[in-house]
Amino acid sequence: MGSVIPLKKSANSAYLDLKNLLDNKLESVEKLIRLKLESNVGLIKKMSDYHLGSGGKRIRALLTMGAAKLGGYVEGSRDVNLAACVELIHGATLLHDDVVDESEIRRGIKTTNSMWGNQSSILVGDYLFSRCFEMMVEDGNLEVLQLLSSASSKIVLGEVMQLEHKGEADLLEENYIKIINLKTAALFSAATGVGGCVSNLNKKKREALESYGKNIGLAFQMADDALDYFSKEKVFGKEIGKDFFEAKVTLPIVIVFQKANSIERNFLIDVFKKEIRQKKDFDDILKLIKKYDVVNATFKRAEYFVNVSYDALGIFDDCKEKKILQNLTGFSLNRSY
Repeated sequence: MGSVIPLKKSANSAYLDLKNLLDNKLESVEKLIRLKLESNVGLIKKMSDYHLGSGGKRIRALLTMGAAKLGGYVEGSRDVNLAACVELIHGATLLHDDVVDESEIRRGIKTTNSMWGNQSSILVGDYLFSRCFEMMVEDGNLEVLQLLSSASSKIVLGEVMQLEHKGEADLLEENYIKIINLKTAALFSAATGVGGCVSNLNKKKREALESYGKNIGLAFQMADDALDYFSKEKVFGKEIGKDFFEAKVTLPIVIVFQKANSIERNFLIDVFKKEIRQKKDFDDILKLIKKYDVVNATFKRAEYFVNVSYDALGIFDDCKEKKILQNLTGFSLNRSY
């Protein structure tokens, strides 16, 4: 198995190495996104500018272009165009998610729905989707269109499945994996798969890139779910405990339920069935998480997928691009945002 990058410093260094490897291409992605979202409708411009200015590491865009570079893509702008598509899909889903979740904070600032209302946020999210699909059609590659359109539908399926299992403290771990595979990992996988398409790799190498992206995505979401129970809002950029108060059952709760005794399990079931959960409920959950060392157990699960992601690139010859992408696998575990 490949080795996990254990240190936060090393993980962040790998992220910067990937940005540097791609020269100024991320800047080109940002410019293209802003160009595509220009509109004579004042509210669209205002909201999209605000949403784009809220930050984000653009990790999916970097993975798209990094995978293309590993595959040997050098000339042209397809990698930049499709990286922008991936980010537009991600941006649209965030706008919709914040409405569904009634979120007020993302990346440390107010969400667009808390500023302009739910109706505007949904419509602007739809606008991002529509611009993205125009760009996909312009690219003209059916395989790229299939990958990204399929990822878009999977994200929605994952969100609906999560809603369907809302409040189920006894959620099976395999169902949790299915949910995050759809709602998060699908877009990571499509991003790296598109990079393989752009560089005209053979089927095995494209599948290896998709596996690499998928497993980074799974680890990324698991780390995100753990951070919701132990990070700080000013670091994490979102309200802490939000999943709990929304009755979303994520991996930390799945693991607590697996380890808990019968009395504790009944408590978990009762708490997640409540119409409204109180701060005391959250504090009691945190005690159980600490008792069973759940945060560590969650990261151990995520570490497995990091290793699978690392190993997926074994099919490629050793090179600088491969090393940077393999080192990046630790970023999903060691981030704090």
